[in-house]
Amino acid sequence: MSKLYKIAVLPGDGIGKEIVPEAIKVLKRIGELYDLEFAFEEAPIGGAAIDSVGKALPESTLALCQKSDAVLLGAVGGPKWDFLPAPERPEAAALLPLRKGLGLFANLRPVSVFPALVGASTLKPDVITGVDLIVFRELTGGLYFGEKSRRPLDSGEEAIDTLVYTTPEIERIARLAFEAARKRRKKVTSVDKANVLESSRLWRETVTRLATEYPDVELEHMYVDNCAMQLIRYPKQFDVIVTENMFGDILTDEAAMLTGSIGMLASASLGGQVALYEPSHGSAPDIAGQKKANPLATILSAAMMLRYSFNREAEAQAIEKAVVAVLDEGYRTPDLMEQGMKAVNTEEMGNLVTQKLR
Repeated sequence: MSKLYKIAVLPGDGIGKEIVPEAIKVLKRIGELYDLEFAFEEAPIGGAAIDSVGKALPESTLALCQKSDAVLLGAVGGPKWDFLPAPERPEAAALLPLRKGLGLFANLRPVSVFPALVGASTLKPDVITGVDLIVFRELTGGLYFGEKSRRPLDSGEEAIDTLVYTTPEIERIARLAFEAARKRRKKVTSVDKANVLESSRLWRETVTRLATEYPDVELEHMYVDNCAMQLIRYPKQFDVIVTENMFGDILTDEAAMLTGSIGMLASASLGGQVALYEPSHGSAPDIAGQKKANPLATILSAAMMLRYSFNREAEAQAIEKAVVAVLDEGYRTPDLMEQGMKAVNTEEMGNLVTQKLR
């Protein structure tokens, strides 16, 4: 009897409605090939949920996610909802409470440069060829979750954002990074701003202490501004990067461009019983509905789901190999297009990957 996996599907806004079906198509094919059964149940989130029920994260959507085996998310947000107060916009009112409701404290973003896409990057081929790193970003602490306030001044206003981290919050994300490094090239780069921030000094002290439990893993510390520079100068020096919430948010978008397009960057958010998988890009409202979106990040996120939530390594690798095969044959969505390549739309790219699965 085949194993049944329940997946909550949250297409969201913009191109989310175009890319998520392509990942589902690929997962269904994997189910046929490997005798797995997937039950997909869709729910609204983000701007689409505001429009339909008046709330970016309806209680029914969160409940569905909590009772599922994994969550597949598209993207949320767009200019249509920018008139709302910041706490009520889809990005803040959907993603942050969803992460909190599922207990997700670690975001994983692998950054691998596919050989066929070396020419798609704006960096020199010798700089990015062979890049293979993963970023562990802490998801539930720092400035994004700290207390926020404003108060009047004679000259206007003062805005206050509070940056808070505790030892247990730092330990749990660092431990995941060290464990991952043991299965990779055994190097962790911890990124902070310990020369300025007290929270970063606690971060560095905690990671240094924890490293004694992993004598087989090399630990280096790097200031965030230097790390931003080194990602462009010599990205091959990195194996596992671990950092706090805001630094990770910025660095992962920078690292995405090593691959040629943020449309290639998958991600997983882990920590609770139910993990969340989503592409790293946004809702891209400027191209929504035009079949220009690159679905590969979402398809690769589905591969991460198979690997991390379902412990299905062979199936995950099958998807990744299918993506490589399609790229090697020269098929490209507009974000990756180079001279001499074959242009395809969102749906065609999903079909090609599905056909490559054996």
